[in-house]
Amino acid sequence: MEQNKQNIFFTHPAKPESSGNSEKQEGQGAVNLETLNPSQYKAVTHGDGPVLVIAGAGSGKTRTLVHRMAWLLDQGVPPESILLLTFTRRSAQEMLHRAARISGQSCSRVVGGTFHATANMLLRRYGHHLGFGSGFTIIDRGDAEGIINLLRNSLGLAGAGKRFPSKRVILNLLSGAINKSVELEDLIYETQPHLIEFACDIVMIRKEYKAFKLNNALMDYDDLLVNWQRLLGESVQARTEIASQFGYILVDEYQDTNLIQAQIVRLLAFGHDNVMVVGDDAQSIYSFRGADFYNIMRFPEQFPGANIVKLEQNYRSVQPVLALTNAIIAQAEEKYTKELFSEMEGGVKPVVYSARNEASEARFIVDNIKALLHTGTANKEIAVLFRSGFHSYKLEMELAAHSLDFEKRGGMKLTEAAHIKDALSFLRVLINPWDNLSWNRLLLQLDKVGPKTSQKILETIMAEDKPIQALAEYKTGAKWKDALKRLADALTAMDRFELTPSGVFDLVMEYYEPIFERIYHDDYPKRRRDLEQLKALVGGYGDLQSFVDDTALDPPDPAPNNLETAPEKLILSTIHSAKGLEWDAVFVIGLSEGRFPHQKTLPATEQWEEERRLLYVAATRAKKQLFLTYPRTIMTPDRKFLNVVMSPFLREINPGLYVNENPAPTAARENIALYRCNPDGVFPEPPTLKKAATQSARTEFCTGMAVRHPFFGIGKVKEIPAPRRIEVHFDRHGDKLLHLDYAKLEIIA
Repeated sequence: MEQNKQNIFFTHPAKPESSGNSEKQEGQGAVNLETLNPSQYKAVTHGDGPVLVIAGAGSGKTRTLVHRMAWLLDQGVPPESILLLTFTRRSAQEMLHRAARISGQSCSRVVGGTFHATANMLLRRYGHHLGFGSGFTIIDRGDAEGIINLLRNSLGLAGAGKRFPSKRVILNLLSGAINKSVELEDLIYETQPHLIEFACDIVMIRKEYKAFKLNNALMDYDDLLVNWQRLLGESVQARTEIASQFGYILVDEYQDTNLIQAQIVRLLAFGHDNVMVVGDDAQSIYSFRGADFYNIMRFPEQFPGANIVKLEQNYRSVQPVLALTNAIIAQAEEKYTKELFSEMEGGVKPVVYSARNEASEARFIVDNIKALLHTGTANKEIAVLFRSGFHSYKLEMELAAHSLDFEKRGGMKLTEAAHIKDALSFLRVLINPWDNLSWNRLLLQLDKVGPKTSQKILETIMAEDKPIQALAEYKTGAKWKDALKRLADALTAMDRFELTPSGVFDLVMEYYEPIFERIYHDDYPKRRRDLEQLKALVGGYGDLQSFVDDTALDPPDPAPNNLETAPEKLILSTIHSAKGLEWDAVFVIGLSEGRFPHQKTLPATEQWEEERRLLYVAATRAKKQLFLTYPRTIMTPDRKFLNVVMSPFLREINPGLYVNENPAPTAARENIALYRCNPDGVFPEPPTLKKAATQSARTEFCTGMAVRHPFFGIGKVKEIPAPRRIEVHFDRHGDKLLHLDYAKLEIIA
């Protein structure tokens, strides 16, 4: 469902530039293969039958595919017999254009484009075998969401106070089940367990959505793949005709295919098996989109007798970088064994830096970025990569403090997410009670309060010397008066001099959480992780003003009309967004146990192995210099300081392959507490840190006990899931999970 709408059309290259008559008509031998290395040559000149090209990072896979096309044309293969399948229209266009220039022949009749583009053409031509006319309309994501919304309302599943998932979430689930080839109910349970109560309703929507599309001659992007697979699998006549038309099939990035796409490739090769797929098992990192790692591993079984060619010469990185990346992937449980090498001279060993904490890690990176810039490395040739978008928050503030401009890709900046803006609005009002924009955001969170009402309230309270006090004294008989009073009481409680920034943020979350869950009801568990990161950041500050200032220091991006003249920026990026790119110097941060791989990832699982491949992809982006960093102490969402060790993926590497800067003290290594989350969600206390003994909640409280909270009011203890955590059902606020180190509970019965 994420395909761009333009990708449903075919791609044919523009006629290559020529000086005179360069359009050759020669037979064999016109293509110059001297620029290919022996492995590339073997793949390019492979005859008939299946071939799997394992293309290591930076090994020239595009060059190999381009020369393969040119070579086939040079052998007299009709261009209309060649089918090139890619994941983007742009890559297909580039490869066809390059093949035309190399071969000197026109590629205008080569069919090249995305899986969805090919499906579109073939379904219009052969869809009558499945009962489809050729005049169906393809709908994009916006159209699909509109239909889902229409069905939600017509089935009575939205409104009336129901916290039913949004059209976006529903469509993600429907599409995810198709692309991952799993049952819809199983996907909901595994990825969105808080929506399990709506599973039957979502299944009903899927049924109605299918019927709506069929009745109105519509297909979404997923339908294109599903129906193409059905066409090839159910109609012998269509399969025979299509397989006869495309005698040679080329597939790029095969490790990123889902199960449906792999089955389509198998069916397309019916009767000839002339298939070349190019990919790298070590760079399979998109399982969350439905990519199936085992497609590339199963290829020799699906195509018996397949020739396997490995491209191991790297044209991107210096040998010291490759030595380390080889060591990362060597420990993979399942792989095609390969050893990348480079003929590029020089290079220095990668650096592994053990930082005292996340602030120290950020300072190390900024210092080294400044040194690189000083020695002539361009901004655009420096990248900082991380597993998750929120891992860069501390670094973002450090870069802003040093006036180092950056572009962040794959994940929002700290202040861009709506729920983060919500939380920061409380803090900004406390710092500046006349911040009209933040006040407006807080008021619009209230049920039944719209822009006009908000403006009316602001006109009244902004005229006073103390707006927070004026809000508490605001008189109204409207239905929203109780909600307004709760906001005023919460802000009054926060506006106390003796509170630390952490204490203020706790009160923010006590008030904001029910609003947060109502506003973002369909994906609040995912968004809550961002708020936990913000909470950890606040805990590192001694005063609220400094924190608010730091979050606002990042300069705005240049206006669109100034982009051409804007200075080039260094890049901050998630690893997923960095795949296929390269930089002179690369920093990979947050390589601590529990951060990379993620704390919920268990060893010897498919997810564990994908995390290893993720690190491999990150490290292979570096051309000249590679820095791998991790903090030895991190702050948990509970604001406990936790000692951690380097990622297990780094511990497996021979230390002789890198320079170990500022290693952890031996004593700390001996007494370290691993960053593992217990089943009850409480992090282990590091033995190197001393903490005053606290009594267990199970000795102070019992289920059914009546308690009073200073903000939530009176409630009853519902459950005690951990030694210092307690779940309470409050009369007016529902169930709340509280931490006894911060929540001030009074036992009243």
